[in-house]
Amino acid sequence: MSTPTLARAPRAGGPATVPVARTHRRLRPGRVALYAVLGLLTVVYVAPLLWAVSSSFKDRSDIFAFPPALVPDPATLDNYVNLLATQPFWRWMLMSTVVAVVSTVATVFLCSLAGFGFAKYEFRGKRVLFDVMFSSLAIPFAVIVVPLFVLVAKLGLANPFFALVVPWVAPAFGIFMMRQYTEQSVPDEILDAARIDGCSELRTFLSVVMPLLRPAVGALAVWSFLNSYNTLLWPLVIIAEPEFYTVPLGLQALFGAEGRQYDLVMAGSVLAAVPALIVFFVLRKQLVNGLTAGAVKG
Repeated sequence: MSTPTLARAPRAGGPATVPVARTHRRLRPGRVALYAVLGLLTVVYVAPLLWAVSSSFKDRSDIFAFPPALVPDPATLDNYVNLLATQPFWRWMLMSTVVAVVSTVATVFLCSLAGFGFAKYEFRGKRVLFDVMFSSLAIPFAVIVVPLFVLVAKLGLANPFFALVVPWVAPAFGIFMMRQYTEQSVPDEILDAARIDGCSELRTFLSVVMPLLRPAVGALAVWSFLNSYNTLLWPLVIIAEPEFYTVPLGLQALFGAEGRQYDLVMAGSVLAAVPALIVFFVLRKQLVNGLTAGAVKG
């Protein structure tokens, strides 16, 4: 950190000497290394997206040309035209969006309610129940996909829409996140004041607690929407009829088709990213605030 220096002493009768802060700031080697790593990670994460956008405007024979060209020459819209003309892409998009929105709304409500219960109520077996719920984060989804399929079928929820929504409405990560945020951001005094005013527990939760959880709700909503919208394994297991395909499942079908339709897959991938980007940019402030809550103590 740079230190202030004193200005040159004035002549007799001149103004008093005042400290002048240096505007020059030297970069330390550690900071330079940090910027280099961040720049490299940015390139790693952005490069596939740029390649997909570029390839979506190329002919199929030019996608894997060597050396690869980032700028299509010539650029064409045929991939988008063929995708929309030959495939029910808008149906896939609608199915994915509706499932993701319904899952997100249910997840936000149920996880906030469960997190509030774990944070502010005392009941028998609370610690054990929370530990069991939290330990489920260590189990990969691929391990439980077959038992989950059997359970959904036995409960009569094999309808494609319900089957796509139900497994995602109360994830352990969401409950844990909302419980931690509720403990830090909802004082017990506010809850006691609401109860003294005659609010029921549900009204206290909806009118008092939920507004205080807005940053965490935004972060959870973004995470839930992207998780549901982008999932492939569960729709691949549960969906058999093409009319119920989601976007990832439809693009997988194009990729697995004879001839490997990379041109259509690239165009579909670019279009499929639009809803996710819209959700991210609309809720990005809440996402950052929710994920950094409690990281800085004031």
